[in-house]
Amino acid sequence: MKSQYKNRNLFIVALIVLLAAFYGCEEYSSIGIEVLPTGDLLSVKNTLIKDDISSFTHTEDSIRTDEASQSLLGCFNDSLFGMTTIDFATQFRLTGFPDFGKYNPQPDSIKLYLYYRVIYGDTITKQRLKVYELESSIDPDLEYKQDVDLKGLASYELLGQIEFTPKVKIDSASKDTFYQLINVPLDFSLAEKLFYADSVDVINNDVFLEYFKGLYIESEKISNQGGAILTLETLGSGSFSGSGVVLFYHNDSLKSMVDVNKDSVLLMPYEVSQFSARINHIDHDYSNAPFYPNLNSETNQDSLIYVQANGGLKSKIFIDNLTSWKDSANTATNKAELIFQIDTLASQIHRFPPPAQLLFTVIDSTGKELLPIDYVFSPTFYGGGLREDYSYHFNITQQMQKIIEGESKNFGFYLTPAYKNNQANRVVLKGSTSETGIRLSVTYSKYTE
Repeated sequence: MKSQYKNRNLFIVALIVLLAAFYGCEEYSSIGIEVLPTGDLLSVKNTLIKDDISSFTHTEDSIRTDEASQSLLGCFNDSLFGMTTIDFATQFRLTGFPDFGKYNPQPDSIKLYLYYRVIYGDTITKQRLKVYELESSIDPDLEYKQDVDLKGLASYELLGQIEFTPKVKIDSASKDTFYQLINVPLDFSLAEKLFYADSVDVINNDVFLEYFKGLYIESEKISNQGGAILTLETLGSGSFSGSGVVLFYHNDSLKSMVDVNKDSVLLMPYEVSQFSARINHIDHDYSNAPFYPNLNSETNQDSLIYVQANGGLKSKIFIDNLTSWKDSANTATNKAELIFQIDTLASQIHRFPPPAQLLFTVIDSTGKELLPIDYVFSPTFYGGGLREDYSYHFNITQQMQKIIEGESKNFGFYLTPAYKNNQANRVVLKGSTSETGIRLSVTYSKYTE
């Protein structure tokens, strides 16, 4: 009896090992297996393609900047990427029907509170912001591009301005950054406008947003190198109320407290909510950048290519002679991996972190960018995330196979940031002419009939 149990157990173990080996082999070779011809496998080989790859730096097409998950603000004059200046406009909504009390209420002051936790740049260069009231409405249901003329939508009358130096403070316990506040005193005329608004103008937010259309915050350009782009915390979360305009007031019931403290103890907030239009105007000036002479040109290749968020820069990539693989009889592509290497010295990665994710997109016959079929199959399998060795890898096996088989035309590719309108990261990559630059690693199988 014991011998039977022992033999049965051995049989089960052997079966498990056999199944594990079977499924392991199946997982390894499943990519591209549908295009492999029948026959005996002779060999699996790998080749590295470099000479057929060319790369160029182009300006990004104008991107949408409305209702981004996080809005940006500030000026950053980068020695490598030129000057980026970002302005901001937003609506402020009622939190309830304004009630200032019955006993001779009076407005005292009004302030704009802008919060941020993350900056991209330095903490030594002063920034100057100017605030104007919007005269034309902005609409959360409309699409706005980075070249939107926010200044043209605003009054010429200055409501407030502030000069400040951005800062970052980290919580030693949570290792997260603290909220930092920009407190901009606004002209008393806005306090009076909001305080003495007719009841019909504050009956609901739709009416109120016609009465007070919002504010435009302009970033002043920096003359010297330095500066920073701030990631604004506009929306509230948990106990954090978010950015907004706060009207301070008092009435006779609290008059003595106001006299003693020289400040109001009553306030009325006007908040930026998820329903508020939030728009960035983004301007890039590359005239002093080292790559400017070759920008948007496909004549001369550079040993470096540049990728930048905020509708800044993208790289155009060409991979030639892909269709010649079709002439290789009984050859099938198992894996095609495109690799980009960061130039860590040029990027100054410790001062300016590179993007956490890039996108490698396909250009169609109209010039439109499309995600490759490998991304649709599995974003994780497709890749594109920043690796510990400061490289980006893209698995484009199925897209390459479509081009090889003639199912898809080869008009080139673009390399862009994955997060275009809510981050300020940029990166310098080694180009196709660099010895350790762009390379396509192809693993293929050679079969016989």
